Amino acid sequence: MPRVSEEHLERRRQQILDAARLCFARTGFHDTSMQDIFAESGLSAGAVYRYFKSKDDIIAALATKTMVEVRAIMIEAIHNDPLPTPAQIVTLLAENIVARSGPDGPIRLAPQAWALALVEPEAAGYVKEAILAMRNVWHEYAEKMRDIGWLPEDADTHAVAVAIIGLLPGFILQHLIIGDPSPETLALGVRTLLPYGENVAHPVVT
Repeated sequence: MPRVSEEHLERRRQQILDAARLCFARTGFHDTSMQDIFAESGLSAGAVYRYFKSKDDIIAALATKTMVEVRAIMIEAIHNDPLPTPAQIVTLLAENIVARSGPDGPIRLAPQAWALALVEPEAAGYVKEAILAMRNVWHEYAEKMRDIGWLPEDADTHAVAVAIIGLLPGFILQHLIIGDPSPETLALGVRTLLPYGENVAHPVVT
């Protein structure tokens, strides 16, 4: 019985997020009200507020869900054999980010979620969890690079993960605010700074 209840709660939560995404796509984040989300979801105010205290919480949850999907792409990629180079990894992730960063794309929610995390404890929980989970994947990748000789045997792989995770938020901000760079430009920079494995043939990561 508890398992069925949890599945029901997750379906309701997803129903609210799907409705919010439709509303945001139709009228924009700022012009969407909680009443709009109630109507689109077909749920009462009480039912929606059971899951989310505010529109800001919904934005944070949607942004986090998007980053979970990006993380899943990276997890799959780093388990390929041979191991993708850093440039291949960032190209794969940056292309996915660009594809989801259009006028109504969920990637556009990410900077808003980061800002909310500084002032809203519940949003901070969503965002912190997403960042730590992504950093763990970069840590695993750094360990794999060390194991195959791309990094020194005594490399601090945690420090590597802490440093390299900043590539994606930086790319997102530049892409959304400035309008550049492209995934190819990012990859070129990473290939120059982190040329590990570039002197051997690698299959295209898909």
